[in-house]
Amino acid sequence: MSPMIPAPDATLSHLGHTPLVSVEALRSALGIPGLHLVDARFDLAVPAAGERAWRQARLPGAVHLDLDRDLSDHSRPAIEGRHPLPASDVLRAALAERGIGPGDTVVVYDAGNGAMAAARAWWLLRGLGLDARVLDGGFAAWQAAGGLLEDGDPVPPAARIMEGREWPAVDPARCIGRDALAARGPEVLLVDARPAERFRGDVEPLDPRAGHIPGARSRPFSANLEGGRFKAADRLAAEWRDLIEGRDPAAVVVSCGSGVTACHHALAMVQAGLPMPRLFAPSWSGWVADPAAPVATGPD
Repeated sequence: MSPMIPAPDATLSHLGHTPLVSVEALRSALGIPGLHLVDARFDLAVPAAGERAWRQARLPGAVHLDLDRDLSDHSRPAIEGRHPLPASDVLRAALAERGIGPGDTVVVYDAGNGAMAAARAWWLLRGLGLDARVLDGGFAAWQAAGGLLEDGDPVPPAARIMEGREWPAVDPARCIGRDALAARGPEVLLVDARPAERFRGDVEPLDPRAGHIPGARSRPFSANLEGGRFKAADRLAAEWRDLIEGRDPAAVVVSCGSGVTACHHALAMVQAGLPMPRLFAPSWSGWVADPAAPVATGPD
């Protein structure tokens, strides 16, 4: 496929200033130096399906980041959850292999409305200081709009040489630890992104115990969406402010089953103009890895 040539007046400012990028905005920016596309498609039931789909068809020039291999570190203990966060230096090396480095702009997409695993990639890349965005509506929206697709064997990008370019330090305050979460006061609201039936403990298809962390509030990540896209920013802001009931939005903590769909809540809050919440990265799977951890069932 011939390389993308951007319109003469196209700049990365066409992407706007929010974490979500529309299909139209991305299409106008394709081919601009410094813009990289990342395919984060992943299927929990068939882990190899995301990379296979990327190899078959992808947005032009997109590289692939795999939830299990690149966006998680499965060498870590179970207490850190089913998808433990990767070490920052390991993730930086994976990005460099794909031609991505400090100062770049990255747009991530998936086939799960941002939840599997574009929002996780966005959260991690933003933590490394990159200008990371998520394609609203993902691969399906791009296809529906007739966006250009690339097929055949992907061409590996030139590895990025990092000499003279420093990555900023990662802020450890982006996450909350288990002890701090257990000792939190009423001013801190823990919001669980799992489906309501898993929160209540009616079913638990993935983890050894059903229910939720005591004191958590339920908001399934799907509540951020309408028709496969994120709700308008003002509507998201109103819904989240109703949920937190007068608390400081900066005191919100998000969790889910394994720290993946919780990042969808982080993305929704930032899109709404609210502060980035803290992530309890081990989430439910890490919480119940301790047999003595207290568990609640039923509604909020």
